[in-house]
This record gives sequence, structure tokens and C-alpha cells, in this order.
Amino acid sequence: ALMRTLEARLAALLPAWLGPDDRPQTPLRRLLRVALGLFLGFAGVNHFTNAEEFLAQVPPYLPEPELLVALSGVVELVLAAALLLLPRWRRAVGFAALLFLVAVTPGNLAQYTEARDAFGLDTDAARLTRLLLSPLLWVWASAAGDLWPRPRRR
Repeated sequence: ALMRTLEARLAALLPAWLGPDDRPQTPLRRLLRVALGLFLGFAGVNHFTNAEEFLAQVPPYLPEPELLVALSGVVELVLAAALLLLPRWRRAVGFAALLFLVAVTPGNLAQYTEARDAFGLDTDAARLTRLLLSPLLWVWASAAGDLWPRPRRR
């Protein structure tokens, strides 16, 4: 009962399109959601076990790079858990994941423009490829959260 009350209060704060959805996801969308959850979980853990690689992505104009790496790792772990454990809330969580992935794109840009080596990306071509793949992550989060493209319902 407490969980339903909390859920109802959260739903009241969000636009209806981000509220809970009891309809089952298509198998492909479920696979995308679970895969994104695992991907973000792996990345989140790596923020703590391999922090020096992530520090190379923090743009120089941002303060406290170590803190930012740790905080982004926490955010990734929370998003991962939510994607895996809260399928009814996939739209809100997918939207949050999308916003997060857009927010970290300047890090990919900084890594490219400043020629910072990290994650085995030690050429301009490799760093540019990673930067140009950022929109695919946005589409992945959108599809995993049933945000876009809108799934067809029978």
C-alpha cells in the first residue's frame, strides 16, 4: 500500500506521458531496456574502478572533475537499477536516461577537441567516431523507454 501511495504521488508530479504503464513492452523494447540497464550498470561501476579514464572526458571548464565522475557513476547506477527493476516506469526512466546521455555528450566533445586519450581511443578518428555515435545512445534510451519511436499497439 505504501509503494502504491508513493507511486501515485510521483505520477501526479509528472506529465501523463511519463507516468507508469502497465502494458507489456514488446520483446525488442524489453531487450533494449534490459541491455541499456546492463550497459549503464557496467559504466557506473567503471566510474569507480577506472576513474582515470572517465576524468579524461570531463571538460576543463567544469569544476571538481573527480566529484563529477563519481556523481555521474552514481547516476548511471541508479538509472541501471531503475531500468531493470521498474519496468512500469520505463518512460520516466528512459527520459531520465536520455537527458543524462545528452548531458554527458560535452565530455565526448571535449575528449575529441582536446585529443585526450581514454578508453583506448587514441586517435582523432576514434574519438570522433565515439562522438558521432552519441545520438545512437539517445535513440537507444528513447526506444528502451518507449518514448520514440512510439511503439505500435495492437
